[in-house]
Amino acid sequence: MDAKSIEERGKQIAKASSEGDPASTILQLLEPFKNWTATEKLLRQTKIGVTVAKLRQNKDQTVARQATTLVNKWKSDVKKAGAGSGTSSPAPKAANGTASPAPAAKPEEKKKHTVDPEKRNTATDKVNHNVTGNSTRDACVKLMYDGLAFMSNEAPDDILAVARAVELAAYNVYQPETSAEYKTRLRSLYQNLKSKSNPGLRRDVYNGTIEPARFVKMTHEELKSDKQRAEDERLQKENMDKAMVAQVERSISASLTCGKCGQKKVSYSQAQTRSADEPMTTFCECTVCGNRWKFS
Repeated sequence: MDAKSIEERGKQIAKASSEGDPASTILQLLEPFKNWTATEKLLRQTKIGVTVAKLRQNKDQTVARQATTLVNKWKSDVKKAGAGSGTSSPAPKAANGTASPAPAAKPEEKKKHTVDPEKRNTATDKVNHNVTGNSTRDACVKLMYDGLAFMSNEAPDDILAVARAVELAAYNVYQPETSAEYKTRLRSLYQNLKSKSNPGLRRDVYNGTIEPARFVKMTHEELKSDKQRAEDERLQKENMDKAMVAQVERSISASLTCGKCGQKKVSYSQAQTRSADEPMTTFCECTVCGNRWKFS
């Protein structure tokens, strides 16, 4: 593709985005760039990189993800070209007639964060999360960003693109944004992303192994790490070994309240873990956030 055709397509992309054209139209305009090898000269001349980079904030998760993929590919193309170039302009002559070494061209580097990974969030990364035009949804985009950025070394723009995709998927399933189900679900997903014991979940959501549409519908059991499942099995076996009578079937209580999330959807079971003249022990688990506790 020459500079003129790239510039023309860039104008079409910008127009389609500003006028709110369907995602299919924008994706069709981006299609020729999938196999295009970018050069620093054409990127600077046509400004196509700037145009496509703005699409990473698009409300449609497919468009945002495709734009992110293209921008990352073009950065890689430029880096490879800079590293693999075996020829250069003749070195300038020094005053004594010998050739002076030409300064090495610095390949364009991806913007990185400079914050302690454990303290990363929209504030520390200076990320504008107000991207949907709706205050409630923007707050949920922030939650998803804060959860994904925790303990991450990825670029802020890339994390924001995934956070937006997750929020959009949740909105499509649980809308409107004023519903309790939408808000509760996003808070639950945030708590799972922030869990120090489950770094694999953050990684899989970020890299797309777990797609947003699937992530927002995963059950509490599905969200657990393999280590958490193994620990749960160990605790269950330990409780059963201590029990003097068979554990009764788990029931849902309308009177028990989770001290962590405040929901009343608590499952419980009872077992005689001490002497027969002592009261039974009640084992509780919140079906919303997974918080567990027991009392006698």
